[in-house]
Amino acid sequence: MTSFVTAISPDACASDQALSFSDPEDGQLDMSDFLLEHKGALPVPVVITEPAVGYGLGLGLLFFSGPAGDQPDAAGDHSGNRVPPNVTALGGLYTTNGTWAGAAAHFHTWDNDRFRYLGALAKVDAHLDYFGVSSQPRAYTLQGAGLLQQLLMRIGDSRWYAGLRYVYFDSTSSFTAGEVPGELPGFQKDQRIGSMSVVVDYDSRDNIFFPGKGSFAEMEAQLARTAFGGTQDYDVFAARGYTWLPLTHALILGLRLDGKFSSGDIPFYAQPYVDLRGVEKGRYQDRNAVAAEIELRWDLTPRWSVLGFTGAGKAYGRWHSFSDAQNVQSVGAGFRYLIARKLGLAVGLDVAHSRDQNAFYIQVGSAWR
Repeated sequence: MTSFVTAISPDACASDQALSFSDPEDGQLDMSDFLLEHKGALPVPVVITEPAVGYGLGLGLLFFSGPAGDQPDAAGDHSGNRVPPNVTALGGLYTTNGTWAGAAAHFHTWDNDRFRYLGALAKVDAHLDYFGVSSQPRAYTLQGAGLLQQLLMRIGDSRWYAGLRYVYFDSTSSFTAGEVPGELPGFQKDQRIGSMSVVVDYDSRDNIFFPGKGSFAEMEAQLARTAFGGTQDYDVFAARGYTWLPLTHALILGLRLDGKFSSGDIPFYAQPYVDLRGVEKGRYQDRNAVAAEIELRWDLTPRWSVLGFTGAGKAYGRWHSFSDAQNVQSVGAGFRYLIARKLGLAVGLDVAHSRDQNAFYIQVGSAWR
């Protein structure tokens, strides 16, 4: 995994502490001190095999600061009370079908994790396929720029958080040769999404990157309105939950449930879809979508883990009833290496298969986010 160690911050040379990529606890490759003490960046190469956009390459840079860096001894605490670090991410990608995107994001906590902030900016030029009621691909282009702002506050001394999320996306979309699918009679080339959501989270994970135990759940009531800067009114109610259950010291069972339910005049590209590793993004899309996944992880050593997973889902509500909607299934396997022990940050690779599709993903931590 040494290919991940490719960036050195200029600040590292000025640090009072010698730069080392070896963990004094076990002598293994570790980037904790580089990322926390020397303010370096974790480079994440992105090899894209996503069937929706073809093959491609990208690069992400992750910068860490805050509680984990200020209190390194506490970062090894697995009691579930671990304060997550602040993270800044920069990245971009390009694929063989001409799709490209660039994004910047920042996650920040204050007051011993009482407040959590997430902000992001992105610009995209994507060449995708829309399947719709015919289940036949129709090529379209989606260009746009987006903004996300979210602030959550802990409820008392509990593990519950509540707050608001705002999303804005200004887009232009067009179908190849102007052939708009018949089920989109109100198609508009230029659209804006302006939505405000009430968000409630529960978080008892021992680590936000690669949990070994605990749970995360989120419920969102999203209202997209012209009053919030959009061109259309619609609602989305979403819920997702992940839990990690230690079966033994080395075996960890992960469970995931995810559902999105929409109503109103939602843009065709924003409709819920079945989200599983190995399944083309947007391939199975409708007014509602649900998915479930199970993952079994074996921690071979404190550094190395292997995992296997399988999942299933459905998209339904507009063109198909739940019982008539196609069952979507995927299966796969992967591995992780604990690249930064003080952060609990692991990196690795997942390989997944679904009907007529194969894909692999370079992962930073868990695939469930």
